[in-house]
Amino acid sequence: MAARYMAIKNHGTAITAKEIASNFNLSYELISKVLQSLSKNQIVLSYKGVKGGYVLSKSPVEISLIDLIKAVEPDYQIAECLNSEGKNKSCCYEENCTIKDPLAAVQQKIDKVFFETKLSHII
Repeated sequence: MAARYMAIKNHGTAITAKEIASNFNLSYELISKVLQSLSKNQIVLSYKGVKGGYVLSKSPVEISLIDLIKAVEPDYQIAECLNSEGKNKSCCYEENCTIKDPLAAVQQKIDKVFFETKLSHII
């Protein structure tokens, strides 16, 4: 929501976390953390000072939903065993699991849709 708001309103001026939070009636702290994650992942640029705030680092056409999702939820997966970081690899059901491979195929399809869908598509 924050990235979409910035894409719509960002005509050369920085948008503050406070503005986004009040516009959506969300916690300032939550929006600040989201924007920090987006900044850390170089999706937004952060400017300090009186006229400070955040601006998108690229055009909405160049930002995919997977970029946004992974910036705020790096380990997102539909099942923990699919985590690419190797965490939770030792599942106590691994020997008898019959759904890991089908879920991996579903995850690939979801990732493809998120990769192909750009921020510009949801404006």
